Amino acid sequence: MQFSAREYYGLRAMTEWARRYGEGPVSVAEVATAEGLPVPYLEQIIPSLRASGLLVSTRGAHGGYALSRPPHQVSVADVIRALEGDVVSLRCADADIACARLDQCAARTVWEQVNALVVDALERTTLADLARGGG
Repeated sequence: MQFSAREYYGLRAMTEWARRYGEGPVSVAEVATAEGLPVPYLEQIIPSLRASGLLVSTRGAHGGYALSRPPHQVSVADVIRALEGDVVSLRCADADIACARLDQCAARTVWEQVNALVVDALERTTLADLARGGG
């Protein structure tokens, strides 16, 4: 399992917005600078975060973005879903994938268990946890 750059950068950006929760809108440039992210890439992923309801925007000279709810109410899984749709995609654990060897596969149960553990960890870990430096 490997996370995409979109997920990795998006989670870093959302963690910075979590650190600044309650300070008002924070610009994309400020978040990008704080996290060492390219502004153009961050601008590409913001629409998904807004559409999912995780970020709200404020226009104007002192505008920017802010979390729509407290960091402890936003899970890592929420961010990943907003950016990619699926929390994890372990091909063998995906019930929608047809496999000719499903009846003979001894490893599928292990992959399903791994998938469930990863999803559980991502659901339990919040942006507040990441902002505090833990997970």
